[in-house]
Order: sequence, then C-alpha cells, then structure tokens
Amino acid sequence: MLISLQLNAQSAWKLPRVEEPRFSHLECSITDYGAVPDGYFLNTRSIQSAIDGCAQKGGGTVQIPAGLWLTGPIVLKSNVNLNLAAGATLLFTKDKSQYPLVKANWEGFEQMRNQSPISAEHATNIAITGKGVIDGNGDAWRAVKKDKLTESQWKKRVGSGGVLSKDGRIWMPSESYARGDQLKDAGRISPDKDAAFYESVKDFFRPNLLVLTSCDKVLLEGVTFQNSPAWCLHPLMSRNITVRNVFVKNPWYAQNGDGIDLESCSNVLIENSVFDVGDDALCMKSGRDADGRQRAMATKDVIIRNCTVYASHGGFVVGSEMSGGVNNVYVSNCTFMGSDIGLRFKTTRGRGGIVENIFIKDIFMKDIPGDAILFDMYYMAKDPVPLDGEKRVLPKVEKLPVNETTPQFRNIEIRNVFVHGAQKAVFIRGLPEMPVKDIRISNAVFQVQKGIDIQEAGNIRFENVKVYVSDTRPVIDVVNGKNILFDGLEYPQKSELLVRIAGENNQSIQLKNTDYSKAAQKLEASLGATDTAVSFK
Repeated sequence: MLISLQLNAQSAWKLPRVEEPRFSHLECSITDYGAVPDGYFLNTRSIQSAIDGCAQKGGGTVQIPAGLWLTGPIVLKSNVNLNLAAGATLLFTKDKSQYPLVKANWEGFEQMRNQSPISAEHATNIAITGKGVIDGNGDAWRAVKKDKLTESQWKKRVGSGGVLSKDGRIWMPSESYARGDQLKDAGRISPDKDAAFYESVKDFFRPNLLVLTSCDKVLLEGVTFQNSPAWCLHPLMSRNITVRNVFVKNPWYAQNGDGIDLESCSNVLIENSVFDVGDDALCMKSGRDADGRQRAMATKDVIIRNCTVYASHGGFVVGSEMSGGVNNVYVSNCTFMGSDIGLRFKTTRGRGGIVENIFIKDIFMKDIPGDAILFDMYYMAKDPVPLDGEKRVLPKVEKLPVNETTPQFRNIEIRNVFVHGAQKAVFIRGLPEMPVKDIRISNAVFQVQKGIDIQEAGNIRFENVKVYVSDTRPVIDVVNGKNILFDGLEYPQKSELLVRIAGENNQSIQLKNTDYSKAAQKLEASLGATDTAVSFK
C-alpha cells in the first residue's frame, strides 16, 4: 500500500509502507543446544540447531545471551528472530576451512564465494535484533594498502605473514588470495573452471557479512555489525526490509567494506542508524552491466532517514552497479561527517540502467575531503579521494552511440543541504551522448574550497544556493551545459571570476536575482564557447 506525500508544487512522491515481521512467543536459548561462551569452543552446530529447532516449531526467538560466542557460518530460517542480549558477541571464526565455497553473487555476477557468516535465502519473516555485536573477523580476509596504514601498522601487518604485491604496496593474507588477485573475474562461474581451481584461489572470495537473498519481511534492529570481510549488510533481491537503530562499523582501510548495499530490493526503510566504514555507506545497487540488465530488478521504494555516516567513500550512494535501475528513493535528515563524498552518484559506460526519481532533503555535512555532491558517469573503480602521490589521468571525452549500455541519471531533487568544509560543492559530469539531466538543487549553503563544476549536463537548476568558496577563479565552471539556471546565487565578495564556460555546445545558461558587482569579472568563454550562451538578469 502506498501513501502520497506532496513535496512541492512540482512533484508528489509515493512512499512505501514497509511490512515488518512478527514472531510467536516461543523462545529458546542457544545454551539449550550446548553453546559455550568462552570464545574458544566452536558453536556453529549449537547455534544452527537452535535456529532450525525454533523454525520447526513454527518460529519464535532464538536468544544469544551475554558472552563471547565463537562460530562458523549460520543460516537464518523463516519465522525466526535471532536476538543478541547486551554483552553478547557473535564472533565468526578466522578458520577459513569452516566456510564452504557456495554459488553466490558479487556485484551483480553469479560467482563462487565463501559462504557468508550469516545468510538466508527465500526466507520470510526473519530478524536479527538486540543490543549485542556481530563480528565478521574481517582482518583475516582482507588485503590492505600500505598507504592506508601508519608505518608501525604496516610493519605489524607484514610481520604477521601473508604476501606482498609485486610493487610492495598491498599486503594480502595468503598465496591463495594473491593468485586470485592476479586473475580477471576469478570467481565468475564458467564451465572451464572446476572445483580444484576454485579451491586454489579460495581465500580471494571474501564473503559479505550478512547476505539475504530473495527474502521478505526482514528486520535488523539494535545490533552492531562490524569487521566484515567485504560488504557488511547485503540484502539481495529482497523486499520489505527494515533497518533500525543499528551501528555498522568497518575499519576505514577496509576495501569493499561497504555499510549496507541494497541490491535489486524494494520497500525498504533504513532509519536512526550509524555507519563508520571503509567504503560506501548507504548504497543503492541493482546489478552490473549485461547481468544486471538481464535481471531487470530495480532498487526502488526506499526510505532513508535520520542516519549518521562517519568514514566512508560516500554517505548516500547510487551505483556504480545500477544496471537494473534505481528509482523512488527518499532520503532525509542525514548527517555525513568525514565521508569522502557526501551524496555520490556514480556509473560508467557499459552499465546501462536508469537512475531517476530520487528526492533528498535536510542533509548536513562536515569535513568532506572530496565533493559534497557528485554525479559522475566516468567512474573508474578507484577511491574517490586520491592517496598522497597518486596520479590520475582524466578520461578521454568522446561521443558514442546511445544504446542499452548507456546509463542515465535524471529527475533528482536535492534541497536543504548545508556543508561546512568540502573540496568542491557540486561536481556533475555526464557523457556527451547522455548528459546528466533534470537535477534541481535548492536552499543550500556550501563552505568549500571550490565551487560548482558542470560538464555535459542539461536542465540543471540551482535555486537559493550560497557558495562560499576560497578559490574564486571561477565560482562556476561549465563545459557543454544546456539549460542551466542559477536563481538567487550568493558567492563571496571580491571574487575573481563568477562564470567560466568552455566548449561549443553551451546553450541557455542563465543567472538571475544575483548581485554581479561582487565579481571582478562576470564571464570568461573559451574553447569554442561564446558569451551569447550566458545571460545575466
């Protein structure tokens, strides 16, 4: 059932009602099945028996009391709530032999992976609740870049064993991992790979901490999820998901250490939660390239509210695996503190897919190392903020034919955004054949180093936007922009250059209700651009 919310005069949004699970009054404890809380005894069989026994009786709550419970991977069953008491830590073993190889999914591809510490498939009415901690022991699985550790941390990591990359810049936990790292799509399932091959690179197939595949009526509430080998929370092709009051924590150096990845999911509520992770925090996905387009399952009807994000590559993120589409997402009242990028929309040629009907309001950011708001259709699968000394080459700009592999960003509204510290206020970079289009940013205050950078975009509106930049040459930079409006722009006194345009395809760039006397120079045009493309009213 949908309810309608009138957001403004131009658009009405329908927010989903998310159904939550309900459970019977039956309770059982894992101690009834022989579990021992000493951090040494392996409790896999006891915990799984408790879950299975509860499910066989019609469902209820499986209690994990206070204690340190060492375990291998477990599987949730329908109608079961796994509840962790305050002081309970569910600690997944470092012994990789306990994680069998299974057919799974990674970034939209069918792949061989180690079984996830917690998983469920085709389950209905399931939950993980309480006040305890679930720890994936991820350091046993992850590779680490030298540039992300202090010198003493790096020495300790190298001294623990493992293998270094040829250039000595990446530590890997084993030879098995290193072999897999040298191969393209090592885990992709294909007839030419046998069981012996997969076993030879087993360590490379890092599992996500929690994977829920094709599930319905899911609740994650109150628990701390931490130290995942790869992505932390991964609902896949599931619906009616509620995530409430959780703390998701991974080390900041954890590559692929995402917070939550909603992949091809619908009817989702994420609220009152905190993320402090090594990669993207609140991420919307729907499969990659041809596999994602063939699945054709968008992530849609999502509400995200009252969340806080600390370390991450992006606070709220769409992509880059969005080939099945992302639409009808409502984000409000979120704070990003130290996230590399605040609002991050990323894709690249080959993805296809349409991202549209995204509404974002009341966003507060502090100390953003990169861009506060980013739309980028040249995603290069690299960290958004380069490491010290890292050199990056700008992408080659060429116009290609539009086909099913061409991605699209359109119909996105962002308002009430307040940024205290960022490298750049807004960066929009579309493709020559498919501009980013129909974006509205209103009522925003940016205290940043650089202003607004627009490349290959159309129908972009900035209304009542204040850009307090330290680098005022220029405040606004536009390359091949069409139908760009700045209405009520505020910028620093004694700015060097207000607008710079470049390229032959600029058209209908308009500024109005703005004080132009504060700029020493209003406009500079180059590389085929002409002054006639810009009007000042």
